[in-house]
Amino acid sequence: MTDVWTYRTGLGDTTDLEGFTVHATDGDIGKIDETSTETSRQYLVVDTGFWIFGKKRMIPAGFISDVDWDEKKVFLTCTKDDVKGAPDYDEERKEDQSHRNEVGDYFDRSRYAGMHGDPVGPQAGPGRTD
Repeated sequence: MTDVWTYRTGLGDTTDLEGFTVHATDGDIGKIDETSTETSRQYLVVDTGFWIFGKKRMIPAGFISDVDWDEKKVFLTCTKDDVKGAPDYDEERKEDQSHRNEVGDYFDRSRYAGMHGDPVGPQAGPGRTD
């Protein structure tokens, strides 16, 4: 089972993804504002711009399905609505375990497995049963 807080193997050097465009399964959602490469605490902070009123979202690194290094684009295994429904990113609490738990609960792979996107990768969403 893939840890949602760890980059998948085979993506390349994930230490320099800031500024990359982020593409959900159904379209672009913003740009990477910040990343964490700390072991078992890896994530992206995506600035969604005007798409959801300038909100930022923390997305666990396990939701990256691929990286296009030439086009500077990161592909996720979740939809735009999944990202939109995620908890607001809180800069003040980014190192707080309770904030990570809140984000992790939303993006919990086992709870949402098999919904859409990559069939073996983490899935996200607001508690679907299909």
